[in-house]
Order: sequence, then structure tokens, then C-alpha cells
Amino acid sequence: MTPTTEAPSPWSDARQARIRMAKRLFSSRPVVAFGSAVAAAYIRLVYNTCEVRRDPADTDAKLFSEHPQIFAMWHGQFGMLPKIKPDRPADVAAMVARHGDAELIAAVLQRFDMKLIRGAGAGPRRRNRGGATALRSALKALERGTTVAMTADFFPGPARKAGDGIVILAKLSGRPVVPSAMATSRFIAVKSWSRFTINLPFSKLGIVVGDPVRVAEDADSTALEAARIAVERGLNQATARAYDLAGAIDPLSPIAQVPKPDFAIRAYRALTRYAAPFAPVMLAWRTRIGKEEPASRPERYGVASVPRPPGFVVWFHAASVGEANAVLPLIEMIAIEHPEISQLLTTGTVTSANLARKRLPKGAVHQYVPLDNQDYVRRFLEHWRPDLAIFVESEIWPNLVLETNALQIPLVLVNGRMSFRSFRRWRDRPGLSHPLFSAFSLVLAQNERMAQRFTALGTPRAVPVGNLKADAPPPPVDLAGHKKLSAVLAGRTLWLAASTHPGEDDIAAAAHLAMKGARSDLLTIIVPRHPERGPFIAKLLAAANLKVALRSEGKLPEASTDIYIADTIGELGLFYSLVPVAFVGGSLVPHGGQNPVEAIKLGAGVITGPHWRNFADAYEELFRSGGAVQVSDAHGLATAALLLLEDAQARARMMARAEGALTRMSGALPRTIAELERFLPPKATLQHVS
Repeated sequence: MTPTTEAPSPWSDARQARIRMAKRLFSSRPVVAFGSAVAAAYIRLVYNTCEVRRDPADTDAKLFSEHPQIFAMWHGQFGMLPKIKPDRPADVAAMVARHGDAELIAAVLQRFDMKLIRGAGAGPRRRNRGGATALRSALKALERGTTVAMTADFFPGPARKAGDGIVILAKLSGRPVVPSAMATSRFIAVKSWSRFTINLPFSKLGIVVGDPVRVAEDADSTALEAARIAVERGLNQATARAYDLAGAIDPLSPIAQVPKPDFAIRAYRALTRYAAPFAPVMLAWRTRIGKEEPASRPERYGVASVPRPPGFVVWFHAASVGEANAVLPLIEMIAIEHPEISQLLTTGTVTSANLARKRLPKGAVHQYVPLDNQDYVRRFLEHWRPDLAIFVESEIWPNLVLETNALQIPLVLVNGRMSFRSFRRWRDRPGLSHPLFSAFSLVLAQNERMAQRFTALGTPRAVPVGNLKADAPPPPVDLAGHKKLSAVLAGRTLWLAASTHPGEDDIAAAAHLAMKGARSDLLTIIVPRHPERGPFIAKLLAAANLKVALRSEGKLPEASTDIYIADTIGELGLFYSLVPVAFVGGSLVPHGGQNPVEAIKLGAGVITGPHWRNFADAYEELFRSGGAVQVSDAHGLATAALLLLEDAQARARMMARAEGALTRMSGALPRTIAELERFLPPKATLQHVS
């Protein structure tokens, strides 16, 4: 029951093993010696065959005028660093990370008579990378009259964002930061976090030394931030000038970053257009299985069922119940603070539509989102003419995004979520990802890591504000239904398997059988993530000699019922409120988990499997505080559930810690509102102008 990180697949284990083997190989003495000799020879070849252009003309004089100094450059452009060293004698020490694959870099620099300072900043991951030791060594070097060369940005990025360490060093040492850059007209830009450039021989070489940035000894946090921004600006100006001297385009410039449209995006748009004749067949099938409402089917073709309200219209789009539940408090807040604004919410599922009808504030409208076909989307947009479009989490439908952007409607993504797996897929297809993510004026991400991923994919501005789901109210509870079920279940020991996915129902049943020896009155309630699976689950468990009742058939549990399957829509909140312990599904199979916050807010202690990557922030905070339990199989599930059912005090302590964790996670809603204000009209009556 010890919380652990999500179990890696055998494929990721094999990949990590290969990476470790490669690191050991490239840090071995023979490889470092040979590789550094080749690299040093290559750097000399590039320099000696290039036409060198300098700004200022005498860069040596400018460098010596500030010696010793903190010589700064961007990580992506440090390849020619050894050749910017003045021809006149000068002590220079370069700061180099101390991990294994930096050994080659260190050896190359030593071949140019440069000293080394080992270590690097911790970065957003807060790992110990020797930063404190490097800072002390750098201070001593500067005191001795040695210039310290270092990159202002560092792994894992973002690229060209100066860290705090360089200005802290300037403050403590009293020495200036001198921004510099070197660029060649011909180069290869590696697909790394910094777009590291391999300079090519027989090029034009631009060398720029910028103006120094000084930091006062008594600088406070505000002054340090101003100095950091000045360093960043100076480095960007030096880099732009170096590429200008070389007659090349900076690989991180906006022009270079716009890739050619990908064949996949053109193919997708063509396919969705030519597939339009099949849409009625698909919607008819979905209607038969309960996934579409017959009366609302025209909305799926972009045909509105109500007129457009006058004035400023904000359009929210949420995929399903979880996303709708997260954004509804935001809609309610805007309704209170901007009553003159009209709001439209689109969703794609029957469950979320029912939730919207119950919870939307007065005046707000719900529609089904049109299918992602250009004609349907255009019809929808021509009718509603939204002044602002706000999508939730990871709703990136190409036609929906591109057609909205084509009409110059500002696009914002709130509660933005981007797993590393998704990021890697998007990153590998820049022709597909860039047109989509660059269309968003702003992404309000769930955390810093995700904000960086959105930025890397082309979003102009991504801000970490937290997870709206921590601020969202719990799912609604039908009080009459609660009273009726409480009477029927009085005296029974209850636990819940919530939002289960295929493969988890039989695990819950096995856990039930394991616990029943200790609790003969045990009733296990299963709420499948997709209610239409109810009859299948009933057959599966009945074959295991378990007595099952289906809620969709109007049945209530009897004294002899083992498993009660709540295969109905919109009643998860009711069942969370009835039980003391809940397993939150999608986590014992590699789905990525479901939201644990809802269970905690309705008083149920949370048990999860190891696959919770989609809600990593919430689970990591819960595990840090001891507010949830992780298991890996039916035996672990039975053991954890039984412990919490039988020890009321242990359960109460875990719930108190979980509630404390939720308090620490909250705050995303006011931060989101604050960021959105610049897209909204002043708090006065406006006329629609689109």
C-alpha cells in the first residue's frame, strides 16, 4: 500500500537501460579522450574556415574591459565558446554540469586551456545538480580574477529563459554579466530542448559581445528579477545580432519556428469533409446505444436550437462530465462578475449535457458541439459568432480550432493538460501541432511542466495556474435518492469501485470475495465509467457465482446481493456520498486514472491503482500528505479497503490529510479569472461588434 510512481512499461525499462548504457559508454575515459580530440579539432576547423564578423570590431578589448566577468550565452549557441576566448592571456573557467554525458564537453573545453567549475542549477525539477557547490566555486574564481563562462538557461528549459542563478552570482560577486553570442550562416539545429546548433565550416561567423548588466549588492527580489530580465534581453539582442552578422535565420525565431503545414492536417481536413455522408449513420448508431439525444442531433451538424443572444458571447467547450464539472464554477463566476455577458457551453456527451442543464447559471445556454467537419463547424460559428472561445483541458479538435482561429476569435485553453506521452507525439509532428497550438492566445496550464510543454509546441503564452478540478464542487447528490438508498442499505458494510474501466470490474469482484470472509454483510457497489457496460458486467460477475443487481433495471440491493451495479447516468456523487471508502478506477489498468477530488469532497477515502498519470498533480499531493492509498492488484485492493472499513480512526486521519491536500491544491479559479479578464469587456454593458 506504499504510494509509488506509475509503473513503467517494459518498453520504457528497456529504453532507460539503453540510455544508461550509452551514458556509461560516452563518459568512459577512452571515448572522452578520443571524442574531445575530434570535437576540439572540429571547432578549430569551423573557426579557421569561417569569415569572422564581430560586433564590436574589437571584441577582445570589450571583454578585457570587464575582466573578470560573468560571461553569459544561451545553451543552444555555446558550441563555439572556446574560440570567443581572447587571444591575450586571460583566466577563464566554464561552468559545466557534473552528470556523465557532460564529461565530453568538459574535456573539450580543457583542450582550449579553460578551467572547469562543475555543477548546474536545479531547475524546475528541483534536483540536486551541484548548483550550490558551483556557486561557491564561481565566487572564488571571480575573486581570483578568473572570468566565469556559463549558460543562462539550462535543462530542461524552457530555452532562452534566464535563470535566477546568474544574477545571484552577479550580486554576490559584484562582477557584471556580459551577454554574448556566436552564430554561423550554416548550421544544424538539433531537436533538443535548446535547439542546440552544430556550426558548420566554410560559413560566415558572427561574434557579438553585448553591454554588461550590473546587479547591486543590496538588490532585493524585485531588482533581481529586473536584472534577470535585462540579462535575458541582452542575450536575445546579442543572439539576434550574431545571426544577422552571419546572414542566417535564428532556429528559435518566430519565422523559423513556423513549420510547413503537415500532410496529416491536410489529410484530416479532407477526410472529415468527405466523410460527411457517413455522419448520419454514425449518429444513428450512437443514438441507439444511448450516446446521443435524438432531439439534439441537428446541433451535431452545427444547426443551433436557440437564437444567438445579443451582446458579448463567451463560448466554452468541454468534452465530457469531468471537464464540464471543472469549468462550471468559472462560468458561474463570470455570470456573477459580468452579468452583461452571454455564455454558451458545448459538450459532447449525454451525461455532460444533463449536468449542464442542471448546473448552468440563468441565461447560459448548452448545445452539443458540432462534429469536427469544416462545414458543420463553420455553420456553428456563423450562428453563434462568439467573441471569445475557451476550451477545457485537452480539447484540440483540428477543424474546431482552425476554423475558430480563421475568424480571428481569441482562443484560450483553461485547465490545460498535456501528458509527457502526448507532448512527445505532438512534438514529433510540428507541422501538425504548431498550427493548432499557436492558434491559442493563452493556455492556463495545470502546472509548470505542462505550461512548458504547451510553449514548446507553439503556444505564445502558457501560464501555470493550478487545477480547476480542485476548486470545482463535487458531483451533485440526489437527496431523495440518498435517503431511499440509505434506508435500504442500513446495516450493510459498503465500499465503492467508481468509474471502472474494462478489466477492473473483475478485480473489484475478486477483492469483494477476499473481504467477505471478514465482512459477511459486505456490499460492493460498482459504478462503471461507461454505464452501457452494466449488463455485460452483470453477466461477467454472475458467472463467478456472485449475486448482482442492476440499477438501470430499477432494482435495489437485497440482503443477499453481493454486487450492486449503478449503471446509470449522473449518479456518481450519490454513491460517493453513501460509502466510506472508494476505489477510483482507470488506475488498475493503464488508462491514466480518474479524478480523486470528487470522492474526497463527498467524504470517501480514496484508493487508487498505479496508473494515475492523468491526475498526477492531485495524486502526488495526496501521497505526500498521506491522503490516499495506492495498490497494484485485487489482493492489495482488498487489504487496503478492509483496513479502512474496519479502522474508523485510521480512515478519519487519512480523510483529514486528504482534505488538507485539497486546500493546498485550491486557488486555480481566481487565478484563471484574473488571466481571463483581459479578454473580457469592462464590467459595463457592451454592444456586440463582430
